[in-house]
Amino acid sequence: MTLTLKDFKIRNRPVVSGRRLDPDMSEQMRENLSNAEAQIAEPFKGLSADGQVKPGLYSLQQTGLSTDVMKGAAEAWLASLDASQRDAARFTMDSDAWRRWSNIHVFLMRHGAMMEPMSQDQRELVFGLLRQGFSPQGFELARNIMRLNEAIREITGSDEELGEWLYWLSIMGEPSQDEPWGWQFDGHHLNVNWFVLGDQVVMTPMFMGSEPVAVDIGKYAGTRVFQAEESAAINLAQTFTADQRRKAVVSEDVPSGVFTGAFRDNFEMHYEGIKFDDLSSHQQAIMFDLIGTYVNRMPAGHAQLRMDEVRQHLSETHFAWMGGTGEDSVFYYRVHSPVILIEFDHQNGIFLDNDYPTRNHIHTVMRTPNGNDYGKDLLRQHREQHDHSHG
Repeated sequence: MTLTLKDFKIRNRPVVSGRRLDPDMSEQMRENLSNAEAQIAEPFKGLSADGQVKPGLYSLQQTGLSTDVMKGAAEAWLASLDASQRDAARFTMDSDAWRRWSNIHVFLMRHGAMMEPMSQDQRELVFGLLRQGFSPQGFELARNIMRLNEAIREITGSDEELGEWLYWLSIMGEPSQDEPWGWQFDGHHLNVNWFVLGDQVVMTPMFMGSEPVAVDIGKYAGTRVFQAEESAAINLAQTFTADQRRKAVVSEDVPSGVFTGAFRDNFEMHYEGIKFDDLSSHQQAIMFDLIGTYVNRMPAGHAQLRMDEVRQHLSETHFAWMGGTGEDSVFYYRVHSPVILIEFDHQNGIFLDNDYPTRNHIHTVMRTPNGNDYGKDLLRQHREQHDHSHG
């Protein structure tokens, strides 16, 4: 249901800046920052099912899918920046800036060049790069998340915390046709990492969310996100037999958030739920299409390669559910295999005053388990094959 202004009950809460590190941040926020720094300080291992990363899942290859236009878009944006913006935007491939993304609105460790002070031409060049990194539907989803961040600013009046342009772009390494490089887009509810090596790409971690998920008021009235991610999953859950439901539903309660969000790069996620092979052919088709909803945020050619990778491990793929399966239920679900992890969760309110999950606050995340988030495993293999200094 699309809400109107009178339906939004705003939470009374202290304002915490979304633009700069707040010297007067709460003790809880300081603790969150300290915990995040500790997680980032741990050597990257990657998500695993049992604490041990499974080797041999990813390989260097020629895909035949050129990334030259993406390279050109990155170079065009960098050329448009002044010296201070360029200094803010550039990082080495080994920088821990990769792991410093965060979906919350609070400025904790933002980095890169911020869109708000950019000229309109520079912003268009940012969008030019995003269009090369996303499929058309993926770009529209990302853009709508930004629009809804403007909508919640309008609803709450919290200009210091929220807005359409409170997003940061970073370039890792040197845009290249054959050497590894990458980029990251980071801000409230929208955090995507692109690793590029020749014509191979890895596009995780990818966090996308929104509060609210729909508005019928303001500058972007009519904007709605995550319909497919929500409806396809509930359609699948409602087809379960009693026996399938006993396997798939791991809790009647919705968790407080996704498990593999920011600062969870080495998280140990056990397999739970029902296996793909225990589904009917009709149910398998729904689940495969659900996975495609997330993967198809990538450009078509690379999305197809990613789906081929997923297909190779379907017998090891699990689907787990928490919450209800009624038409108006709130829920969490997870698709988990050796090569992909997808999570979806209905959330409590942050800016909206509800202390229980609703369908108007959604978080999603997609990861590449077993060491290849941020393209780390491909980068390792590349460096083992090429004797040169790390850039």
